[in-house]
Amino acid sequence: MRLLALLTLILVLSACTTIPEQIQGTYAEISPARVEPSVFGSDVRWGGVIVGSTARDNQSCLEILSHDLDKYLRPKIEDSTAGRFIACQADFLDPMVFTAGREVTITGKIQKIEVRKVEDFDYRYPVVMVNDLVLWQKRQVVMRYRGFSDPFYDPFYGPWYGYGRRGYWGGYWGGWGGGYWGGIPPYQTGYLEPKVLLPKPAIIESQE
Repeated sequence: MRLLALLTLILVLSACTTIPEQIQGTYAEISPARVEPSVFGSDVRWGGVIVGSTARDNQSCLEILSHDLDKYLRPKIEDSTAGRFIACQADFLDPMVFTAGREVTITGKIQKIEVRKVEDFDYRYPVVMVNDLVLWQKRQVVMRYRGFSDPFYDPFYGPWYGYGRRGYWGGYWGGWGGGYWGGIPPYQTGYLEPKVLLPKPAIIESQE
């Protein structure tokens, strides 16, 4: 039953994750780390994690740590990056919503390179004027139990440390129906590990 429920959950989550229509299409294969004046004016589709945001001069700008996109055009969870870039839009992007750590995917046109300080380093940021922006929902993290048992004991019992599926009295000392004579109970142990679930819907806000 647990396996069936898990398979059902996976199918539901897969069906709920779609590619947002506004960021579909074909774009130039230009890395944020490889922007030179010769590619100014190119249309790109980049994504990543928000580092910070500013709002001034009738526009809002997001500083984004870029990541490759997955098949749904959502930033991948990974340690590698192709650098940072700045995405600007002539609308107000509330900094309480577009907070550090949120994932975004943008399409837009490369405008220029802007030099800003990253600690004591002069960093060259490509600046993109945004056409479309997708702010993704926060990923949901659940804890799942991964267990294993001592192979020298009967695998019928568990998962509660050798006391059977019905607890201490029902699994071991519970009589002829499933107790001592039914097999020696195993000592089972395990651990909790995080599992990331993609929420529904895939996006909570888009800007046009």
